[in-house]
Amino acid sequence: MLKKVAAALLLASAAPALAQAPAAAPAPAPTSTSTIPPKLIVAISVDQFSADLFSEYRQYYVGGLKRLTEQGIVFPRGYQSHAATETCPGHSTILTGSRPSRTGIIANNWFDLGAARADKSIYCAEDESQPGSSSGNYVASPVHLKVPTLGGRMKNANPATRVVSIAGKDRAAIMMGGPNADQVWWLGGPNGYVSYRGVATPPLVAKVNEVLAERLAQPNPGFELPPQCAARDFPVKAGNMTVGTGRFAREAGDFKGFRVSPEQDAMTLAFAAAAVETMALGRQAQTDILSIGLSATDYIGHTYGTEGTESCIQVDRLDRELGAFFDRLDKDGLDYVVMLTADHGGHDLPERHRLNAMPMEQRVDMALTPKALSAAIAEKTGITGKKLIWGDGPAGDLYFDPSLTTAQRARVEAATLALLRAHRQVQTVFTKAEIAATPSPSGPPESWSLLQEARASFDPQRSGDLLLLLKPRVMSIPEQAVMGYVATHGSPWDTDRRVPILFWRKGLAHFEQPLGVETVDILPTLAALIHLPVPKNEIDGRCLDLVAGDGDSCPAQ
Repeated sequence: MLKKVAAALLLASAAPALAQAPAAAPAPAPTSTSTIPPKLIVAISVDQFSADLFSEYRQYYVGGLKRLTEQGIVFPRGYQSHAATETCPGHSTILTGSRPSRTGIIANNWFDLGAARADKSIYCAEDESQPGSSSGNYVASPVHLKVPTLGGRMKNANPATRVVSIAGKDRAAIMMGGPNADQVWWLGGPNGYVSYRGVATPPLVAKVNEVLAERLAQPNPGFELPPQCAARDFPVKAGNMTVGTGRFAREAGDFKGFRVSPEQDAMTLAFAAAAVETMALGRQAQTDILSIGLSATDYIGHTYGTEGTESCIQVDRLDRELGAFFDRLDKDGLDYVVMLTADHGGHDLPERHRLNAMPMEQRVDMALTPKALSAAIAEKTGITGKKLIWGDGPAGDLYFDPSLTTAQRARVEAATLALLRAHRQVQTVFTKAEIAATPSPSGPPESWSLLQEARASFDPQRSGDLLLLLKPRVMSIPEQAVMGYVATHGSPWDTDRRVPILFWRKGLAHFEQPLGVETVDILPTLAALIHLPVPKNEIDGRCLDLVAGDGDSCPAQ
């Protein structure tokens, strides 16, 4: 699909680019020992592309993922090392070198019970100070991100650097692009890609949206089932939904069907390829950076789970579309480096796990939802007339009503801790004081305790009064809430923490390092390739040496 869409988008190349720039001849391809910085950094996040999903289909790769795994530098045991394995926190780590405890992005949503507006939920990528903004209908903004991205640091060092971020989700584009990006675009709905309030639509984006509308107006008969997907082709019942046998057929005009399918990623990659062409990215004296957030794997994982035909087809199409995208960059003669990772992993729906040798898999008890907890604690303490406990779901941060007296708060906390710690599905509950007293974690991420993982997600102003962590193999979507999403992530367990981290550049020799590394290591690693100094005390990550054997791509320690 990318080739067809990209061909249409090239019609816009004669129009004014997103940001006009004189083209320069590309530099010659480097050797593995070259100290020449690449001209373009391509940073790709595949939403919910877990290390398990990556390895499960690895033998079947024929396109871009094959290139990255067979010719690139492979860290199959990467970690989104924090406890809050959600989209916004994960994306905030990838190009900042910092964990959520430093980025301030502790979740997709948190609560500010002192907020002036009636809606106390704060979306991670909104500016709640703007009139009319709410967590459900927000004014998009990077204002909550507390640290600079790699693109921001590059621009500070050389203002000529172009920083472009394109994604399927706003929080992916915003968290990877940062506040200093030249262009930030995300798929906003059936009308196409949008940016911040007040940003005019340039000719290329208008063309992208025109091509998107044309594709959306056509039905999709679905994708053929690759041979490796045949064993996964059986129906699974979850609530009122049946999943596991989908092919992504959709009617004309069905935007939801488009978004929850491989078509979305193909469109985003075509947009990215056209942006490289029209902006002449990677063709000037300085290094440019292009961030790409591919969101379809996450939508598909939530809607259908991770082990049916739907995710199998998605990974196959993703591999092929990435291959077409890299071929386009090669054809342009660009000296570029690719980094690919994920914002978090994922977990399949319990109903299919129970069919496949995991009878202990279960859905969370509705009694653990904030609404039910608040009612139960009100009954136990006799404190009525207040919403005692606030939260975004049956796991994660919980907030106490700030109007409680000191004595009432103590009673509420004691009762809540007792109730939660006695529940069969609860692994542990940490208080804010316990997490705050814990040093920032260090050492191999695979060896961290749950308290250390919690500390890596903790912000004293934004985190809750309690952090509720469910036991392994407890899906945080209750049986009664299976109405569109059948599976999710967000747990502190390795199914959700482990992601691949892959690098590729022409001339760099392939090797694979099976030991654990973190996504916060990506920024210092890429910064070293372009000789950009990053003070160690400003980040949590470390530089990964990308030179196989003798030699070192990292600065002297």
